[in-house]
Amino acid sequence: MSFQLWLAFAIASAILVAIPGPTVMLVVSYALGQGRRTAIASVPGVTLGDFSAMTASLLGAGAILAASAMLFTILKLVGAVYLIWLGLQLWRAAPAGSGIGERPETGPGAIFGHAFAVTALNPKSIVFFIAFVPQFVVPENPLLPQFLLLEATFLALATLNAAIWALLAAELRARFRNPRLQRLFNRVGGSLLIGAGAALAAARR
Repeated sequence: MSFQLWLAFAIASAILVAIPGPTVMLVVSYALGQGRRTAIASVPGVTLGDFSAMTASLLGAGAILAASAMLFTILKLVGAVYLIWLGLQLWRAAPAGSGIGERPETGPGAIFGHAFAVTALNPKSIVFFIAFVPQFVVPENPLLPQFLLLEATFLALATLNAAIWALLAAELRARFRNPRLQRLFNRVGGSLLIGAGAALAAARR
């Protein structure tokens, strides 16, 4: 693979990951609701989720989803319901330090799992990868090294993007410790997740 072809892939990938989607909405929502500790826990979940989605695509799952409208729709609706449920949980969460009735914060392990599930189970991403990645592969050259290079490049960019979004949102939350504002952040974050879930459910293939 030439450097020019790799650079074209890297630029295209950087633009794609910068566009906010369900994964970014999840990372931002939890960072606003629970701060830097949560933000850090969500980033490796995003990385593993993207790795799983890309690997599944390259192994053929993307082709199966593209061919089966019913399977695609089922997986899409499951992901949408999951996002909406997470949004409702965040909407109802009390701000840290509010006292009576405060709901415990979601632990880092659960945040990691949520980020992984939302990223890995997005059928649009799985189908997208199988259409996007082969455009930058040279068929005459060995395929495995090219796939590994492209996957590593995309994962590095996706991880960096998630970390930047998460840390910016966590910094915004850290500057405003008033319980009313923190409750507002929870509800804004929850609304983002609910909106992302509704958009995913309504989106066409």
